Amino acid sequence: MPLLLKQLDKLIDGEKKEGVSRIRATVILGGYSTERHISVESGRNIYEKLSSSEKYEVLPVFLTGSSSEYELFTVPVNVLLKDNADDIKEKINHFEIHPVIKSIIASCEYITKRFASAQNLKAPEKISFKELKDRSDVVFIALHGRPGEDGSLQKELEKIGLPYNGSGPASSQITIDKFATNEILAGNGLNVAAHYLAQEFDWLADPAKFLNTILEKFTFPFIAKPADDGCSSAVKLIRSKEELEAYVRLTFRSTTELDATQAAILGVKPKEEFPIKQYILFEDLIKANGAKKFIEITGGMLTFMDENGKLNYEVFEASEALSEGDILSLEEKFLAGQGQNITPARYSITQEENKVISAKVKMEFERAAKLLNIEGYSRIDAFVRIFSPEKVEVIFIEVNSLPGMTPATCIFHQAAIAHYKPYEFIDKILDFGMKRKKNMPVS
Repeated sequence: MPLLLKQLDKLIDGEKKEGVSRIRATVILGGYSTERHISVESGRNIYEKLSSSEKYEVLPVFLTGSSSEYELFTVPVNVLLKDNADDIKEKINHFEIHPVIKSIIASCEYITKRFASAQNLKAPEKISFKELKDRSDVVFIALHGRPGEDGSLQKELEKIGLPYNGSGPASSQITIDKFATNEILAGNGLNVAAHYLAQEFDWLADPAKFLNTILEKFTFPFIAKPADDGCSSAVKLIRSKEELEAYVRLTFRSTTELDATQAAILGVKPKEEFPIKQYILFEDLIKANGAKKFIEITGGMLTFMDENGKLNYEVFEASEALSEGDILSLEEKFLAGQGQNITPARYSITQEENKVISAKVKMEFERAAKLLNIEGYSRIDAFVRIFSPEKVEVIFIEVNSLPGMTPATCIFHQAAIAHYKPYEFIDKILDFGMKRKKNMPVS
């Protein structure tokens, strides 16, 4: 063992003499949306991949608070590894070290100071955005839903001059708004489901008229979902007027508690979160419409900037998404053992037809990405109707500007087909953010 420590000492001293410096990357995870637990899984994965590299020195930061005030906390690894976002928040608020652990830390001080990051032993520390700037060169936003996918956090990072992953504020504000996204795509000739945005004030003014309006526009079964939340959050298939009214009452409720009767009618699970909103997006249920093959897919992409600052897109082979229920759940999309995706998607039983159809799908995905000014990376969910290799219809469901990056998510499978290992994929995402910052005009 002493020989091994001497060898490690020599390597560390060699690095110091050579002036080895790493890029200081901060991973922001957690948040307060219904997807905060998935965000923690994504953030932990990003942290692990970047920490294992020689290029990055990584600081995990947990975001909590509310839309009116964010709170940022640096967290040690033992807190980062708590079960979920709520557990991490609880540990931050009541952090303590057992006397026995303190004794062990003290006895190992030489080893930990020499070979480990001091951050791994520090208590959670609340920091400001200015302090974040002083400790970071680039930020990986691992948040899903607000305030990451709506562009709010991006605005704060731009104020302090920190580069970050993903799209900018303007694009993010559009893509988190499923109604606005539908309108832009449909207005430019791309396929989306027939949709309608229903407002809370109309419900409060006349509940009966509100329900009749929806029933006049849609035929059972149809889709109800939040217009401005992350993917699969409170997305439900509505089969009856009773379910419609239950969905509306739960969405427009005045307290955080769920009405047990309405929740039972809608089949809301005991621990399932159901956000309070001021509007609801209703959509036609997308069907095969006589197509020879009809599948749901999800496809990722990367963007690159050439020497002239022009944006180029690399659209990955999409995955075929399989669901056990009516709607693909968050767990099925992102957690290991909870769902099934087949990568690449099975468009046809023949390889040649697969190539033709895949090329058409990729072309539609790139068209959508350009219209929405997506940058860095993203994941798009859609249905595909295949009538023949020459006749293919892509019907867009939603666009995710900060897709889930959990170890099980299929975007890593898609990146692997494009010859990117998980770390390389993440590195490309951060590299784009840093290059974009350099190319931005100085105001």
